[in-house]
Amino acid sequence: MKAARSIKPISLPNSWRDMPWGEYYRMAIEQRLQPWWPKIYGFHMLKLGQLSAEIDTKLSIVSHQVNVTSKTLNTQVVASLNHLPFEHKSVDVCLMAHLLDYSTDPHWLLREADRVLIDDGWMIITSFNPISLLGLGKCTPFLRQKQPYCSRMFSLRRQIDWLSVLNYEVMTQQNFHIMPFSRPVKRDSNLFYIGGCLNLIIARKRTLPLTPTAMKFALPRMSVKGRVLGATRNRSD
Repeated sequence: MKAARSIKPISLPNSWRDMPWGEYYRMAIEQRLQPWWPKIYGFHMLKLGQLSAEIDTKLSIVSHQVNVTSKTLNTQVVASLNHLPFEHKSVDVCLMAHLLDYSTDPHWLLREADRVLIDDGWMIITSFNPISLLGLGKCTPFLRQKQPYCSRMFSLRRQIDWLSVLNYEVMTQQNFHIMPFSRPVKRDSNLFYIGGCLNLIIARKRTLPLTPTAMKFALPRMSVKGRVLGATRNRSD
């Protein structure tokens, strides 16, 4: 029996500046989130990871915003992102900027964020797109060990499948920023691409109501026919 293949840990960058063209990635993500901040409401927002902490969320109407990282840089709460020190269903919004790309267990990370998120809460996920110029760099031997090519780069469809298992409704899925080395422009903020370097998913946690409903019982068809045929036979006799 073959042993399970271990995944080599990948360290999350401390800042967008620690990766080539990282500031351009941050600016592109902020432009995509701008029209959504007035629609995303609640009382508490968790910005998970160092990259999430640097995303500008001043336009958000969520008043209480907390940076949660595993390091002491630019944070209010220092904790393991796989074991968040918050109660069940206590947070309205979770922002996860490229956190899944650098996680050895993204499924557990999603479930932990889902645990602290309230019903109808908002999950915001950004990531790198493997079907892009960055994905080509990941296939290049002398680049795959460098940032950001060393990240895992899950496809947009795969992440949406994970969210569907947790019963999330995807409000928007976007793929953008084709040229990683170009500065994002505002006029492209509403355009969607297939081969963009960045992915954005905004989803809401849905819970099916468990209210009992009246059940309607119908007589089996064969039994009804039997009584009808029996009555007819008796009349003929």
